[in-house]
Amino acid sequence: MKKLGKKLLILHGWGGSDYPHWQSWLAGEVAKDYGTVCFPLLDNPHFPNKNRQMKQIKEILNSFKPDIVICHSLACTLWFHLCQEGEIDTVEHLLLVSPPANSCDIDIIKKFFPITAPKNLYAKESFLVTSDNDPYMSIEEAKELNIEMLILKNAGHINTDSGYGKWEWILEWTKERISA
Repeated sequence: MKKLGKKLLILHGWGGSDYPHWQSWLAGEVAKDYGTVCFPLLDNPHFPNKNRQMKQIKEILNSFKPDIVICHSLACTLWFHLCQEGEIDTVEHLLLVSPPANSCDIDIIKKFFPITAPKNLYAKESFLVTSDNDPYMSIEEAKELNIEMLILKNAGHINTDSGYGKWEWILEWTKERISA
């Protein structure tokens, strides 16, 4: 088995991404091949505080120094906030999956919005995966982010509820970049 060379940071959204979510599955798959992966539980994920989670992510970025960052849902919004601050290092690859739009109307996470998509995503390569029926962001809103994207058909919020546990596409995307 070839050891995977680059470091992967996986950041979950509101409520976490416990098994069988694709993020926890992906972390396990990368670790099985001796890849270096960090999949932290962010502070108080069910009742998140933007400033505390941003501080936590900055500490992880500074100590772990990932080459690849994969964000799901609210973690995409946190990444946008970090980019707006401009106090993070550039990573090689950034994958944003199912970011919520500013129109997201969930009381617990309202303080994370509004946010303008940053011009600098602090990544040499950025890619977005969204769905044509995500309840938290329309295709039109996703296109306004001006990030190269893949649009999945009928994939909802691309989470466990919409059938995304084992997800071969994300594993292939990640392994291509980790071993490059």
